[in-house]
Amino acid sequence: MNWITNYVRPKINSLFSRREVPENLWTKCPECGTMLFHRELSGNLFVCSSCDHHMAITPRDRFGALFDGGIFTEVKVPEPVADPLHFRDQKKYPDRVKAAQKASGEKDAMLVAEGEVLRTPIVAAAQDFSFMAGSMGMYVGNAIIAAAERAVKLKRPLVLFSASGGARMQEGMLSLMQMPRTTVAVQMLKEAGLPYIVVLTHPTTGGVTASYAMLGDVQIAEPNAQIGFAGARVIEQTIREKLPEGFQRAEYLLDHGMLDRVVHRKAMKDELVGLIRMLTGQPPAIKGDLPAPAEAKTEAGA
Repeated sequence: MNWITNYVRPKINSLFSRREVPENLWTKCPECGTMLFHRELSGNLFVCSSCDHHMAITPRDRFGALFDGGIFTEVKVPEPVADPLHFRDQKKYPDRVKAAQKASGEKDAMLVAEGEVLRTPIVAAAQDFSFMAGSMGMYVGNAIIAAAERAVKLKRPLVLFSASGGARMQEGMLSLMQMPRTTVAVQMLKEAGLPYIVVLTHPTTGGVTASYAMLGDVQIAEPNAQIGFAGARVIEQTIREKLPEGFQRAEYLLDHGMLDRVVHRKAMKDELVGLIRMLTGQPPAIKGDLPAPAEAKTEAGA
């Protein structure tokens, strides 16, 4: 009996035991609750195939889908002072940054790149909401300035994808100073006669909305993106009135003149190229002239 209990039974259990399934194979849509296979979700640009909900997408995944063949060159961003205020709450600020860097694989909350979209050269910048809620600190300010300077140098339009909860509290007044700094960077583009197009994604709030995110020549948003300055609950408590249905959502803001377009993520590439070529006086893009799709890769460079 001991031989059966100690040897045979464990051997049988090991043969028929369930295989461990990685936790990241399936993603639950926060809007409709549908379970989506990771390959299907990434192939659909992180848009729910059931309810069309636009989920968060990393800058690298976005650029991989945006640029021709998924090929782009990163633009170097100057490194700011690591911890200017020696801020500490439950954790030290440098520890929070290191944890976010490890989780996201990025240096900070914004990635800047250059490349071609349907044979149209552009400079692009995108915020990563997963990196400390896409908060705007000195690195983000430096990134926007670097993007603007690169665009001016190459005489290319700048496309910016915003996604942020606002200014980074751990940098205090220095984070708020990025609002005028980025406004000056946008002015550089305007003086050079270069288009500046902003794509507001969910969510874009706080000081980001109050600065570079609302200064575009054309304001585009993804469907149902939350866009605003203060939160809806704070506004309701301040004015003591119930806000309209869909307040601060992209479709509501489009109806009230705050946006120029609400564009599905799958149609964003064609929309951007059409606008850029129209604003720069170029003929429409010829899709048949594009090179065959290549394996997605990135190139680090200045």
